Amino acid sequence: MSRSERSPLLLAGLLAAAGVAHFAAPRSFDATVPSSLPGTPRTWTYASGVAELALAAGIAAPRTRRAAARATAAFFVGVFPANIKMAVDWRHRPAPLKAAAIGRLPLQVPLVLWARSVAQSAEARS
Repeated sequence: MSRSERSPLLLAGLLAAAGVAHFAAPRSFDATVPSSLPGTPRTWTYASGVAELALAAGIAAPRTRRAAARATAAFFVGVFPANIKMAVDWRHRPAPLKAAAIGRLPLQVPLVLWARSVAQSAEARS
């Protein structure tokens, strides 16, 4: 299997793992939900978990890969405020936790670019 064939499956796996984590350990995700959003943090945690699982399935299927990868790029941009909230909330935590929270911020850029690359590769194949 070539790198270009593995990339979508790896992205789908990452999304699926994150989606499952939202249900397996929701409390840690609840804490990152910005308070300005309506409803309960748990509702947002579960909704984002469902979204990640749906995006994973869409990317795994070649017929829906392009649209799902584009939606994934938008999703990664959309969850960025939660990462900012986490970095702010964790600024007084021990150094390793603080570093992890801050390190997540620039990580969003390669994730968005990865999703866009998967969408572009899918478009080139169609």
